[in-house]
Amino acid sequence: MSTSTHSPNFIIIGAAKAGTTAIYHYLNQHPQVYLTPLKETNYFALRGQQLNFQGPGDDLYVNRLSITAPEAYRAQFDGVRDEIAIGEASPLYLYHPLVAGRIHEELPDTKIIAILRDPVSRAYSAYLHLIRDGREPHRDFETAMNHEQQRIADNWEHIWHYVSMGRYYEQLQRYYDLFPAENIKTYLYRELLFDPRSLLHDIQRFIGVDEQFTCNTSMRYNEASLPHELRPPLLPEARARIQNELRDDILKLQDLTQRDLSHWFTPT
Repeated sequence: MSTSTHSPNFIIIGAAKAGTTAIYHYLNQHPQVYLTPLKETNYFALRGQQLNFQGPGDDLYVNRLSITAPEAYRAQFDGVRDEIAIGEASPLYLYHPLVAGRIHEELPDTKIIAILRDPVSRAYSAYLHLIRDGREPHRDFETAMNHEQQRIADNWEHIWHYVSMGRYYEQLQRYYDLFPAENIKTYLYRELLFDPRSLLHDIQRFIGVDEQFTCNTSMRYNEASLPHELRPPLLPEARARIQNELRDDILKLQDLTQRDLSHWFTPT
């Protein structure tokens, strides 16, 4: 039985396929940071549920690995010693409509970290991830997108929600409705790619640990690792379709975050 009285004072909420795994591992190097041994506990999204997602491979992944019981979640913090920042990273938390309220109810003072990737690249990366794992039955990305709503209705897990997971404005707004703006930090995926050290120093400052500590960012994590010659193409029609469908959401997100997202509309 867990005797831990610790709980997170910061949470990385996503987005999926936007670098949360890398940030988790980089921050875990910091001596003043504790992160749960299990990345993607999914607890605040799936707590209390008997998981029965129906997509290919869901039994091996989300159904088997997610934490749904309070006792098991508390046990994730048994290893806390004298760390200042205690956190977890579950990219489902940005997308799931109930999570912001659940976190706020239990942890109203926790700090929220989001990293956002252009929705086309994010969706395509999720698709390649599932192709790599042998779970996506369609070798054409647009055909897979055409099945999204049916897959949602058939209770396939959230990684299959290629376009829906890119509606960042409506997802992030739920957090701004509940948490003080000063307790929310939003980053862009390209900042992680091009200047990871500056991004990490800023996160370290935000969560109250020594910002001068420099993490080793040479390792790459959770990349699709599918050879280019085996990747189904991302056709311009599919890119334009997602951009058009999410245009209003992206423009609202620009206003919410005060970030220039014009590069998300470029054709390549």
